[in-house]
Amino acid sequence: MDIPARSSYVMAVVTPAERVAAASFTAVPRSLASAAGPAIAGWLMAEGWDAAPFLVCAALKIAYDVAMLAMFAKVRESG
Repeated sequence: MDIPARSSYVMAVVTPAERVAAASFTAVPRSLASAAGPAIAGWLMAEGWDAAPFLVCAALKIAYDVAMLAMFAKVRESG
């Protein structure tokens, strides 16, 4: 799920007064977590598992999208 869809879901479940805090609360951990990806991918490729980073990334992306859909399938806008 890309940033606009994720942001839309977050904004739908918080009150208007909480939106700025919720946006930063979800964006900062995502940015910090993405910093480890290149190091892990480089290590996997150096070990000879050239396709592993792509397969792991695809599996994580699918799991994330399905989890977001399941969590917010019945959420209605709060404001």
